[in-house]
Amino acid sequence: MVMMNTTGLTSPTPHSVSPFFPARQHEYNHWRDTKLYGYPKHKADLMVAVEDPGNLTQNEARALQSICAKTNFAIYVTKNKNNIDKNTIRNFCSALGLIRLDSHLYAAADGVSAIEVSENRRQGEYIPYTKQRIRWHTDGYYNVSSRQIRGMLLHCVNPASKGGDNMLLDHEIAYILTRDENPAFIKALMQPDALTIPANIIEGKVIREAVTGPVFSVDPQNGTLHMRYSARQRNVEWKQDNKTMEAAEFLQNLWNNPPKYVFHHKLKAGQGLLSNNILHGREAFEDDRGSSSRLLYRVRAYDRITGTDTRPDTMASGKIQS
Repeated sequence: MVMMNTTGLTSPTPHSVSPFFPARQHEYNHWRDTKLYGYPKHKADLMVAVEDPGNLTQNEARALQSICAKTNFAIYVTKNKNNIDKNTIRNFCSALGLIRLDSHLYAAADGVSAIEVSENRRQGEYIPYTKQRIRWHTDGYYNVSSRQIRGMLLHCVNPASKGGDNMLLDHEIAYILTRDENPAFIKALMQPDALTIPANIIEGKVIREAVTGPVFSVDPQNGTLHMRYSARQRNVEWKQDNKTMEAAEFLQNLWNNPPKYVFHHKLKAGQGLLSNNILHGREAFEDDRGSSSRLLYRVRAYDRITGTDTRPDTMASGKIQS
């Protein structure tokens, strides 16, 4: 089976030659060299000025796509930070291909969630709605396979007065570090029963069934890499075989000894994180009494950011798809 690429030439079906399959060592070596060559070292290399998120220009979109094609995330900075509402956020996401938005517990009907400290007792049991530290994770790791989160956005309306910094790591870099340590770890983490998130049960009612799936998986349509992961020690169940447990321990050690590819950034008002659902976490925070409370808007989508495929034919040509 073949497909047409952007040059009009035929190429193998993307998923069949994806460098993320352990058996594809030649493709992996090429992809790895391309990925790491010129990888950004400074936050400034990840930041894009955006005049009006609700009316993204072609140049702004291309700049964001170009960075995300390399690192799977970018930080945008707006000037008109006081006039950004949920509708603006939706338009911004739509312009970048994040269209199929996730509906989940405590999500707003429009797909844009307000992430703030909640006085609701039930909602306050979920860490994003508290001041507590959030461990490394990808969003929606408890979603079923048909509803995997592939793209997301965090937009800061009001930052915390103290703390609340984000830790950011491209999930493809985590894949490289894991595969370079031991290719058998990748095989273990690609098992369909590698990681189980137990059912969410409240007062005897099942809010969500248990979800079992791989940590690393390859999108069958475009060959891109997806990761579902949580560094939490509670409410996660790893497959009880030696290689899976060793791989889980390796990932946990990454957070104890963060690699050089980890970025730290506290979003300011009017700034946002756009990503293909990379690994991320958050430090604990405090709000001074009387000041505006911390508020972020969050969008989670079943789509990747347009123009950020990591197919071998795309990377070899150096082209950004649209």
